[in-house]
Amino acid sequence: MVQVDEQDQRIAAVLGEVPEPGFDRCVEKFHRHLQASLRLPCEVTGLEDFDWEESYVMGPGDPKEYKELRRTKPSYRDKFELLRIEKGVDSEWMMFHGEDLGAHVRRKSDGREFCLGLAELKAVDKRSPNFQLINDYATWFVNNR
Repeated sequence: MVQVDEQDQRIAAVLGEVPEPGFDRCVEKFHRHLQASLRLPCEVTGLEDFDWEESYVMGPGDPKEYKELRRTKPSYRDKFELLRIEKGVDSEWMMFHGEDLGAHVRRKSDGREFCLGLAELKAVDKRSPNFQLINDYATWFVNNR
């Protein structure tokens, strides 16, 4: 489990030694860290299906309807350019309304812009520093909210 230990160490370095600083304060610390460290724009995609897609991906949803809806709604299968991140935003496309960092993205296929939850995304290039930065945040966020 060397990888997990290294990730825990990176996360602890971001959050500091303050005992139990509170969830909102930790999100704020991650926001500052990511603002300073991410190289934007970068290509991202969904970690897994977005909320609206669940009945189509995992359930009885009609494939034709899903294909049509994907034209106007963001999909975890899409590739996006991450343009910027923002704290304190909410969007109909975010799973964790008001808690997650907002990821302002532009879909590569048609240029449509959305605000998604950063914890629901991953960098496409696994070798880029952005992959680790976003993954560390998402891992911390999902395990601590």
